[in-house]
Amino acid sequence: MKDALQCDCTKYAPGIEILSVRVTKPIIPERIRRNYEQMEEERTKVLISIERQKVVEKESETQKKMAIHEAEKTATVSNILREQKLKEKENAMELQEIENQMFIAHKKCLADADFYSAMKEAEANKIKLTPEFLELKFIEAIANNTKIFFGHKVPDMVLDQRLLVGNFLENVSQQVHGERQMKSDDNA
Repeated sequence: MKDALQCDCTKYAPGIEILSVRVTKPIIPERIRRNYEQMEEERTKVLISIERQKVVEKESETQKKMAIHEAEKTATVSNILREQKLKEKENAMELQEIENQMFIAHKKCLADADFYSAMKEAEANKIKLTPEFLELKFIEAIANNTKIFFGHKVPDMVLDQRLLVGNFLENVSQQVHGERQMKSDDNA
């Protein structure tokens, strides 16, 4: 304060030198002092309420940001879990499809093997079932028969059966020879 006064005095009133400055405490009437204190108190309360309002706004803003962040995190986790389950289902479906194809291929192989076996057995039977072989089987069947018949018509019965079977064998023999003849004609 002294320097400020000296600066002004040097400028406007040269020759005046300020040696010291003394400030005394003014005596303020009690009524003005109380009024001033009340105003200061009110101003402080207003400033405190404004600061509280700013703090509440910041807290609500922070809570809002945290809620948004938490919701985004939950949504991201949910999407990841859903994609994981979807991938697991797709993998299980692909695995099941492969197992189904393997099962179908296995069944086809078994069916082809059964068909091939049946065809070969049919071819073998065509070759094997000659009239002589059928007659041999007929004789073996009669020989294995454990029933014994007594009476004078038994030999006739066996011969009659044999004649019937013989006629059947002749028809089969003619069919087999006819087929063989057609195959040989086709090959030639």
